[in-house]
Amino acid sequence: MKTYTPSAKDIVRKWHVIDASDKMLGRLAVQVARLLMGKHKTIFAPHIDTGDYVVVINAAKIKVSGKKTEQKIYYRYSGYHGGLKKPTYGDVFERNPSRVIELAVKGMLPHNSLGAAMFRKLRVYSNDVHPHHGQLAERESNS
Repeated sequence: MKTYTPSAKDIVRKWHVIDASDKMLGRLAVQVARLLMGKHKTIFAPHIDTGDYVVVINAAKIKVSGKKTEQKIYYRYSGYHGGLKKPTYGDVFERNPSRVIELAVKGMLPHNSLGAAMFRKLRVYSNDVHPHHGQLAERESNS
């Protein structure tokens, strides 16, 4: 029996809108990562980007459990002496709520060029206003 490998013409990309209001950060990130990778499709192959586009709205209304707002730390290092930045979840969320979701999803995708291609199909917005109504209307008329 031969192994099936999907070709470019087999891949049909859809657009999904996910409302992040009152959802837990990790559970939402898992759902988004699965859609971006294409694991929900029967033609999934780990070496090909078969995923869909995902639009996440209301990122400012996401929730986390426990004391993560004060205790969760996002480390960044510039490469220079003393260049370690350690903003907490609360700091990052206050500055840019959509960045928190992006970082959570990016950590769940493959850490290579394929994961970067999957990550480019993600759009996160702090409120419920987004410019992707045209793509969503096209998808709904085809279905």
